[in-house]
Amino acid sequence: MNLVDRICKRLNYGIFPPICRLCGNPGLPEWDLCLLCHRALPCRPPPKLFGEGLVLAGFDYGNPVDGLIRHFKFQAQLGAGRLLARLCEPAFDDSRPMALVPVPLHIRRLRQRGFNQSLELARYWGRRRGLPVLPSALVRHRDTAMQSTLTSPEREPNVRGAFRAVMPLPRHVALIDDVFTTGATCRAAREALFAAGVQQVDVWCLARVT
Repeated sequence: MNLVDRICKRLNYGIFPPICRLCGNPGLPEWDLCLLCHRALPCRPPPKLFGEGLVLAGFDYGNPVDGLIRHFKFQAQLGAGRLLARLCEPAFDDSRPMALVPVPLHIRRLRQRGFNQSLELARYWGRRRGLPVLPSALVRHRDTAMQSTLTSPEREPNVRGAFRAVMPLPRHVALIDDVFTTGATCRAAREALFAAGVQQVDVWCLARVT
């Protein structure tokens, strides 16, 4: 964290004392989370092989992280996203990508939601790690059904061929997503990245369904 970020954070918490986003009790110093709720967070899953790369997640998908993710993703509570991003950051310590690539939304979905949660995460982690974020590297050129509304067998064909890389890319990138469930979306995105010359794709995400 740079000096400006540290000063802004201290000023913010000096004016507005931290309140736990889960229970409403006073939060830990400079955290919007109390000690009891912090202890109730799910465990961090071990890295999962993903071709030549790894899937790295901050948490197993479960209560109360799932609720925070829904608030972030569907209710535009960006503060919940920043809290999750900050909590998850240590999970990526052993990953050394050259750039971060957020999973894109189709333009229709982006207009409906107003923001791309994967891009918000990539910006936070990129700033913290000093890594470039490439928000235009991938395009979701085909509008697809929401993966969360589909069964596991339906997810792979739903996103097959949905992505296209539109710029030269470094050989090792981290693909940024919110939740890794079956991996169908990330595999489809990885195929597009490989077609652009990428050789290794790690996945950084908030939570993984195990």
